[in-house]
Amino acid sequence: MAVHARSMRPITALLLLGTLCVTSSGCAAVGERAAAAEAAATQFEAALRGGDVRRACEALAPGTREELEQDGPCGTALGTLNLTPAAAPAVRVDAYGSQARVVFPRDTVFLAAYPDGWKVTAAGCVPRPGRPHRCELKGD
Repeated sequence: MAVHARSMRPITALLLLGTLCVTSSGCAAVGERAAAAEAAATQFEAALRGGDVRRACEALAPGTREELEQDGPCGTALGTLNLTPAAAPAVRVDAYGSQARVVFPRDTVFLAAYPDGWKVTAAGCVPRPGRPHRCELKGD
């Protein structure tokens, strides 16, 4: 039995090393998703700040854009919203699977992952204690 226990040590070490590698890769993937979501939210905010409604509309998730266009063409409807685009960098980024939240000093942007990248599902969001955020721009 002692021989069997000794032969298990290398296997145990390899299993632990493999688990560590998988765990590290998972963390890197979360970090990469968070960075990509932050970049998408920052580009959306920059488009709003610069008045580039075409680019801002392209950054929207399909359901959000569809909801917005009930009030007219995307660019026109976007201009009617009370959005305060962030000029400062994000202070927090949370990515959970295919959903992300990017918090700027005066705005929170929610995003979803699509095959062609992260898209904005809600923006102009402010937290409400014990309740969901209130968002100026949102889709269904």
